[in-house]
Amino acid sequence: MKKILLLLAFSIGVVSVQAQTKEELHTQKTEKQAIADAAQAEANALQAQIDALPGWRKGLFGTIGGTLSNFSNWYSQGTPDNASGNIGISVNAYANLIEDKFFWRNSLTSNLNWVKFDDKNDPTDDDSFKAGTDVFNISSLYGRNIAKNFAVSGLAEYRTTLLDNFNDPGYLDVGVGGTWTPMENLIVVVHPLNYNFVFASGDSVFESSLGAKIVADYTRQIGAISFKSNLSTFQSYKSGDLSNVTWTNSFSYTLWKMIGVGFDFGLRSNKQEALNYALGQFDPLALPVQAVPNFDNVDNKLQSYWLLGLSYNL
Repeated sequence: MKKILLLLAFSIGVVSVQAQTKEELHTQKTEKQAIADAAQAEANALQAQIDALPGWRKGLFGTIGGTLSNFSNWYSQGTPDNASGNIGISVNAYANLIEDKFFWRNSLTSNLNWVKFDDKNDPTDDDSFKAGTDVFNISSLYGRNIAKNFAVSGLAEYRTTLLDNFNDPGYLDVGVGGTWTPMENLIVVVHPLNYNFVFASGDSVFESSLGAKIVADYTRQIGAISFKSNLSTFQSYKSGDLSNVTWTNSFSYTLWKMIGVGFDFGLRSNKQEALNYALGQFDPLALPVQAVPNFDNVDNKLQSYWLLGLSYNL
């Protein structure tokens, strides 16, 4: 009986010591965490001061996504023997020189995608990767400050495709006006004097014109999250048929070192592109007889793309 009582007392003592030790460890952890939080807050404040200093700000992030598959004798589907793939990559880079009296902001956005579907039982089909999403945009904005949040500015922006029909069409906007910076990471460009050069081969519907350029860009990194949203629109003074608008967005969440998860999507409206595509698809011999596509009857559908995959952040 004495042995049982001694064993019980010993067990209770061990549990009591372990409980006390656990509480002490939790207390120590709380104290150390408070010190670490305070140090991190000081480091963040110092980094904010460094970021506010004149000089260059540079960054690059993007998304890589893709799938590859191969089927043999998979009879439950319409094409039992096939190989397919989808590969996409997006790049968002910027290099901004911020000084007390002027700024020079440069950015590059690109989203490229390749797809393929090879029917192994059809020797005549195309088994190569074809261009899917094809977006390339580069811009340079220079401004001289005349107030705390306002500057007179000049902008050059070039937009085209890289994989298919390079510079056909291609768009070059050159204009002057003002730039408003209501906060550190947001810029709003309003250029009432802007010429939209459109480059295209052959006899096409594309036409250059004078108009107004409006751009809103928000680029920021908060901890492990990087994101960029850019709205670019041209309003032609000659005709609304020559206007266009593009909105692109990129998000990246870093999970480990420079690798994470990224998501990109974009929207675009361009009536000239819609009409050019409709004319390419038009068959005058097809029945029933249809009217020749023109600016008045073309269906200017909203263009869109998105990409989800692994992200990188440099």
